[in-house]
Amino acid sequence: MLPMLATPAATPGVLPSGPTWAFEVKWDGVRALADTTGETLRLTSRNEREISAAYPELGGLAQLKDVVLDGEIVLMSAGIPSFAALAERMHVRDPRRAQALAQRSPVTYLVFDVLSREGVDLMGRRYDERRAVLSSLELPEHVQLSPVYGDGGDLWQVTGEHGLEGVVAKRRSSVYRAGQRSPDWIKAAHHRTRAALVGGWRGESTGTGRLGALLLGAPDEAGDLRYLGRAGSGLTGPLATTLTTLLAEVAATSSPFADEVPDQDGRGAHWCEPVLVVDCRYLTRTPGGRLRQPVIRGVRTDAEADPWEQR
Repeated sequence: MLPMLATPAATPGVLPSGPTWAFEVKWDGVRALADTTGETLRLTSRNEREISAAYPELGGLAQLKDVVLDGEIVLMSAGIPSFAALAERMHVRDPRRAQALAQRSPVTYLVFDVLSREGVDLMGRRYDERRAVLSSLELPEHVQLSPVYGDGGDLWQVTGEHGLEGVVAKRRSSVYRAGQRSPDWIKAAHHRTRAALVGGWRGESTGTGRLGALLLGAPDEAGDLRYLGRAGSGLTGPLATTLTTLLAEVAATSSPFADEVPDQDGRGAHWCEPVLVVDCRYLTRTPGGRLRQPVIRGVRTDAEADPWEQR
């Protein structure tokens, strides 16, 4: 099953208001559905990949019999969720390493919806009804209920002051539409992020051969890869090592981009098949679609690349 998705606010930072809306923090982590309707707990990502092995500390969810939950897996750093810190956990499948990381830096599963309970499909129920069911559950260790607030303006201000990602407004009468991006959920972020495809890379200008920048792209409505720009910030430490290994496995002889890469970006570039997805934070996009001040935060296996049309 695919989770329900939110629609970006038409005007950045401007959310709906009034008693017909509820407001939640937009958490910076990995979206996951937790399913205990079978014999074992299954955690699946936004693209339906099985991710249970990466987070053994969430095994207590199996105590909640016959439910399907929706929430966000986060890893706290300095008191706020850090996607960069979580990135180290996302790709681990070896049980011994996953257990060691769980003991050193445990994640938290912040639950904000329930899709079914004890064989009863709740997706057609109102948001408020589903939240009432969710509030009645006794949640295990490392699992918390994501709070609901009545004033979106106040929450927007507080989340900005505390370095949180943003706010999601949810219509109290809304049903859960699996796999759909619905205007009944509206999101606003203090910092823009997107999942982008890597179409090439450049080495450091010093000639060391080390990774210096990624050339990013996004698929458009026709399925062509459009150029988003060059990103060099964030490519340090373990992330740079991981990316270097992954890029070598998907090397290509020509540019995968449908449009022309500017000379200042493409000079000396190494091309690759556009299959590697990275998470990047950026300021805005130019009228031509380029990312301003992009920073690479990690490799993503839990989500597909965001479309070119998404601003």
